[in-house]
Amino acid sequence: MSSLSVAVRRRFCVLGVLVGLALTGCAAGSASASGPVPPPVGGGLDYQLGGAYDPPAGVDIVVRDSTDEPADGLYSVCYLNGFQTQPADSERMLEESPELILTDGGVPVRDENWPDELLFDTGSASTRTALAAQLLPQVTACATAGFDAVEIDNLDSFTRSAGLLTAEDNVAFARILVAGAHEDGLAIGQKNAAELAGPLSDLFDFAVAEECDRWQECGLYRAAYGDRVLAIEYADDLREDFAAACAVPDRPRSMILRDRDLAVVGTADYVYERC
Repeated sequence: MSSLSVAVRRRFCVLGVLVGLALTGCAAGSASASGPVPPPVGGGLDYQLGGAYDPPAGVDIVVRDSTDEPADGLYSVCYLNGFQTQPADSERMLEESPELILTDGGVPVRDENWPDELLFDTGSASTRTALAAQLLPQVTACATAGFDAVEIDNLDSFTRSAGLLTAEDNVAFARILVAGAHEDGLAIGQKNAAELAGPLSDLFDFAVAEECDRWQECGLYRAAYGDRVLAIEYADDLREDFAAACAVPDRPRSMILRDRDLAVVGTADYVYERC
């Protein structure tokens, strides 16, 4: 069976399970039997969403955009925007699948901090199923490329939806994405919504926490995920300084400092430190 056929079969098996259908040919593969492997505890982290480059010495875990290749020989996490559009896809989604974009009075709802990103409408079972048909092949592509895990961004989009979405809507869609990732043998990380970390720690395999020291949320992630937390602070908005963040006794063991734009090493804006 071709790799494309496998991807299609996995996608519809996952959707079938989630809507209660009994589908033939949906036995779990060997990857599912062995289970996904979370990032190494306390591993040195690098967060490279601005572009791939050779990681610094001592790095064990690298997060890269899905359009880049995994880091050779390192635990590699594939970034996907699971609850909002990528800027480059926003206009295409509006033209091809406008029913999947959340609207308020007929106007697409945008992320106020990232206005090029449109919120997905996770508010019904039908839109979640249609969104999954677009997102699950991207998850499978991460597995095919050789990534070990996926990071699904913007779980907290419901907080920017003007009350049109609920946490329950996004969690329902997250369950579909988690099932798809696990079917492909990938670990999957919770991103954002620290207040949901406790209830969701049995669903996700680890967490990716941006600015948890700045907003004093690290304890929420640590209480839920223990040492399975990858933490990124940003140089332009620290609570005190990075040394103080590193000195917190119960901080995440994999914590780094990056520049806000996640610039590539060698450029003027590049910042990288590790606790």
